Amino acid sequence: MHEPPSGLFRSWVHSYEEDHEDVRVYRPDDHPFPPARGRRGMEFAPDGTFTDHPLGRGDAPGAVPGRWRLVSDRHLALTFGGARPDRELEIVRCDEDVLHVRRLTG
Repeated sequence: MHEPPSGLFRSWVHSYEEDHEDVRVYRPDDHPFPPARGRRGMEFAPDGTFTDHPLGRGDAPGAVPGRWRLVSDRHLALTFGGARPDRELEIVRCDEDVLHVRRLTG
């Protein structure tokens, strides 16, 4: 089984202005985003931990802990232990500047 791209391991923020078709675009959290009421995000760690950052009250990001695992090359399973529905993602592109993902489930 392959390893996920090394650039994956960081905090990513949804750059919804760049979404296209069924692909969601994320940028590193230090990217100069245009103003927005709030942005979702997610964070991957090499040890298999994952944090989803949905919008919470007042458009502030929340934090839902979970785990990620590589199912196959560029296919990740995200689990949340019942705190929210599990989901699967396909990594379309990942480098130091951008993460493109496609939701397969969830």
